[in-house]
Amino acid sequence: MIALFLLVLYSTSCGVHSEGQHVHIEPLTDNVLVLKVLSGVDNKVYVPLTCGAAYQTQSVFWKKDGMELDPPLQGNQVRVLVEQMDGGNYTCHLGPDGQYLNHTVILVQMDSDNRSLILEEMSPTEGHIHCSAPNYKGDFHCTWKRTQYRSHAAVLLVKAIRNFEQIPCQLDADGSGVHCQDVNCPFREEQLRIYLTVYIHSFSRLEVYTKVFYLREIVKPSKLSNLHLSDGNVFSWNYPDSWETPRTYFALQFQVKVINHGHPCNTEENVLHNITEDTTYKVDVQRKRYIFCVRAQDKYTNGPWSHWTHCT
Repeated sequence: MIALFLLVLYSTSCGVHSEGQHVHIEPLTDNVLVLKVLSGVDNKVYVPLTCGAAYQTQSVFWKKDGMELDPPLQGNQVRVLVEQMDGGNYTCHLGPDGQYLNHTVILVQMDSDNRSLILEEMSPTEGHIHCSAPNYKGDFHCTWKRTQYRSHAAVLLVKAIRNFEQIPCQLDADGSGVHCQDVNCPFREEQLRIYLTVYIHSFSRLEVYTKVFYLREIVKPSKLSNLHLSDGNVFSWNYPDSWETPRTYFALQFQVKVINHGHPCNTEENVLHNITEDTTYKVDVQRKRYIFCVRAQDKYTNGPWSHWTHCT
């Protein structure tokens, strides 16, 4: 697990010499530079690199992705030519085969390019990132899916911010999601949205994805517990254990369905369909075998429905 205690990055940009273009280079994290170039244009950019102030008088040699450069590149302060998407990891060493001293990773981000090569779009409305929370305690989880040919892509940084304040997050072990904990009181009315930004790269290509939301828009109750049948045709259930209290303040409403035996709960063909705020429901149908389905939704926000719970 990689703990990401996120900082608001105030990026500074500077002009870099290029052939016919004005290109911006921005520091993203320590030792990572992002080269923003125009899409659809042949880009050749000279990027200045510095091994470090401590090595001004040393015999510094540079490598790219572990390989010696041809012709050799020497000096504490140098310029490297980046063409198209050909960034890389530039390391400086004490002598041609000497001790590692420092490194700078150059990533390339295509400006004004709306194509997504790294992450799949989940839906036109949801975009590339799906976020969900089981309640209003501030814990939420966001996930994404890499495209088939970019399955190796690595997450470089995740930032979660509300009102210029950082929200602590921890990256999932497989790099396909992140858990965050917003410490705002659940009884407080949300005035500002959460901004989640994911920086992910495939080789030297960097893509940036953003999700903006209120917590109330992503709260999805957990599956209902203790669904059981009593008195022949009365079904009862409990609120999810993870749901907030008091119930009068954090009220749920329930969608109930009666469907034919052998059908899934999400079928459009149902015998009975209703909405209730009670945790009991009396079924009056003339069938010996059927399936009773129920799921929950925040009564006041009309947010996402929970997964179905069913009883045959």
